[in-house]
Amino acid sequence: MIDLIHELGFLPLLRSDIPGFSAEQMVDEDCSYVVLPDGGWDWPLWKWKGSVITDGGCVYGKFFGSKAGFIAMEWWPHFMNWRHSLNDPIEAGSVEEAILSTLQAHGSLITRELRAACGFTGAKMRSRFDAYVTRLQMQCRIVTEDFVYPRDRHNREYGWGWSLLTTPEHLYGREACSCPCAPQESFAKMLNHLHQVLPQATDAHLHRLLATKR
Repeated sequence: MIDLIHELGFLPLLRSDIPGFSAEQMVDEDCSYVVLPDGGWDWPLWKWKGSVITDGGCVYGKFFGSKAGFIAMEWWPHFMNWRHSLNDPIEAGSVEEAILSTLQAHGSLITRELRAACGFTGAKMRSRFDAYVTRLQMQCRIVTEDFVYPRDRHNREYGWGWSLLTTPEHLYGREACSCPCAPQESFAKMLNHLHQVLPQATDAHLHRLLATKR
């Protein structure tokens, strides 16, 4: 899967509107989600995410239509360069600035810790906060560093895991996040590459993939 991410450059985790273009659709059937006889579940693809992020030389976050996916480090500076150009700078005193400042102060936090540190603790605050974090991921200002799992009394991991969030500059360094190209040049490079590796994709497909909004 790591080799595939580096070959394609970009890979949504779950089904996308480009035919066949997602990790979910490309893995072997044995790696698909299954419900076990005891009521539990197994999903090898889901369990791989953390290892792919930490060992695979790629970036993970909600980058594609607010859904999760991987980007090879080779393409990350271009993707980040393009996405930043589509959004205004973070406004002083905004919720977005508070979230980023909190992450920068702590280095990395799981989502619920970040939510509490930013004061989103009241009723119905979780969905509001998650929307801010998703927008910041779509803008390439927040990425997932790894996944943290709770453990049962036998010290075994269980559940879906919590995203450990951080900024790309903290995780990869500013040099790895800088791009010498103009944003439009970055976009052209990505578009040309994707047309080569995804001949089934139309211009409309690829523009949606690279845009910040559907």
